Amino acid sequence: MSIHEKLLICDDKIIHSCRNWVMPFSRFAIFLVYFWFGMLKVLALSPASPLVISLLERTMPWIAPDAFLLGFGIVEVLIGLLFLIPHLERLAIFALVLHLVTTIMPLFLLPQIAWSGFMVPTLEGQYIIKNVLIVAIAIGILAHLHSDKEQSLPKLQ
Repeated sequence: MSIHEKLLICDDKIIHSCRNWVMPFSRFAIFLVYFWFGMLKVLALSPASPLVISLLERTMPWIAPDAFLLGFGIVEVLIGLLFLIPHLERLAIFALVLHLVTTIMPLFLLPQIAWSGFMVPTLEGQYIIKNVLIVAIAIGILAHLHSDKEQSLPKLQ
C-alpha cells in the first residue's frame, strides 16, 4: 500500500470520526458559551455588562439595568441548557436567533463603542462580530434535524 493510499484511509477515518462528534460537540460548544457568559451576568461578574447597559439605556431606558442584566443572564443560561436537551433544538435555535438580534444592535446603535474606524471593530465590536461563528454552528445543528415531513415520507433509494 502506497503512502497516498494510507493517507486516504487515515483521512476517511478522521472524517468518519468527525461526523460522529460534530453534533454533540456543536451542541456542547453553544451550551458552554451561553451558560458560562450567562452565569457571569447572573453573578454580576460579566465584562460585557457595561456594553449591555449602554445599549439598554439607548433602547429601553425605563428598565432597571441590574434587573435586566439578571434576566438577560438567565435567558443566556437557559439557551445554553436547551442545546443540551434532545428534541429541543428548534426552541433553542429560536431563542438563540432572538438573542443574537439583540447582541448585534451595538454595531449599529452604539458605533462609538463598537468601531474605532471604518471596518475596524473595537474589542467589543470583535466580540459581537464573532457571533457569526455561533450562527454557523446553529445552522449546522439545524441542518442535521429531521423535519416532520421527512419522518413521515418513505425513504427513496
